[in-house]
Amino acid sequence: MEHLVNPQVREIEVSGIRKFSNRVAAYPYAISLTLGQPDFPTPEHIKKAAQRAIETNRTVYTHNAGLLELRQAACNFVATRYGQQYDPETEVITTVGASEAIDIALRTILVPGSEVILPGPVYPGYEPIIKQCGGIPVYVDTRETGFKITAVGIAEKLTDKTRAVLLPYPSNPTGVVMSRQDLKEIADVLRDREIFVVSDEIYSELVYSDEGHRSIVHEPGMRDKTIVINGLSKSHSMTGWRIGFTFAPAAITQHMLKVHQYNVSCASSISQYAALEALTHGMDDALAMRVEYRKRLDYVHDRLDVMGIPCVKPDGAFYLFPSIGHFGLTSQEFCVRLLEQEQLAVVPGDAFSEYGEGFMRISYAYSMDSLKEALDRLQRFVLSL
Repeated sequence: MEHLVNPQVREIEVSGIRKFSNRVAAYPYAISLTLGQPDFPTPEHIKKAAQRAIETNRTVYTHNAGLLELRQAACNFVATRYGQQYDPETEVITTVGASEAIDIALRTILVPGSEVILPGPVYPGYEPIIKQCGGIPVYVDTRETGFKITAVGIAEKLTDKTRAVLLPYPSNPTGVVMSRQDLKEIADVLRDREIFVVSDEIYSELVYSDEGHRSIVHEPGMRDKTIVINGLSKSHSMTGWRIGFTFAPAAITQHMLKVHQYNVSCASSISQYAALEALTHGMDDALAMRVEYRKRLDYVHDRLDVMGIPCVKPDGAFYLFPSIGHFGLTSQEFCVRLLEQEQLAVVPGDAFSEYGEGFMRISYAYSMDSLKEALDRLQRFVLSL
């Protein structure tokens, strides 16, 4: 019966990140720097809020868009942190993680034949959804622009079929962020065009520069065409709680809500009450994590520099994307040999589209002790080549 399965689904491959992460299971002494999983526990006050929700039987369906008080808290958070203004009743949806938020956003705005412009290399979770919608991913090569998609790069890819531009910054896998000038130039290209922007800002709380996180919604004329994706997985170390959000104009949100409703009904009520606690009494929970991540970033980047491995030093997220093309191996060959020889797992760059070939992704969302041992293993491997 497999031949009757939707061909677009049959063609989807398991994420290269997960493939390599799963491969590590065969190496009991391996150190894995593969997953974007914060190594900090969910803050205690958030866990206690979830316990209270269970104890008081808050275990029923919520409004499809999520608890109103949670949507109010989410709006207050992004207003306080980033100056983004949204109506909690009509412009916010609580989703099952940022992944579902991306899914409902793209399924709402795409039709067969729609083209979506996105940077390469990029997180591998976007392309399968675009293709399931009958859309066409159109990559802009960012390897020569510091891994930032540019206004010029976007303009070169625009056609009469372009339906959306995807801005996933701070970036997975590169960690780079967009400056105000970067976003202004992109807005100047898109402002007068009937093209959506999907701005995935899940790493917004993990920006290390003094300028902080900046969104394209601040640029004149862009709010009404932009869907912002965010959530608590990275900011509050709540990956398993699966709480994300969409922020978008009411005219778009009303249609995304229909897709969301028939997909999941609502996010977990227990997780929503935990998220409410996170966004009201945990406004600063990410600060200590951000300080520690910055230390790890500096350490790993310095070690790579000593090894002679070129790497753009990013200002956000918790990834580095070093170049390994000069070793004369493909990214798969390099990473497989590294795992077999030194029992160190990183993600081959080709997991992030063809534009990631010749690179590897290192996640530094791990303890400093783990990172030190991992970099020692990487150094031994590099010296053996």
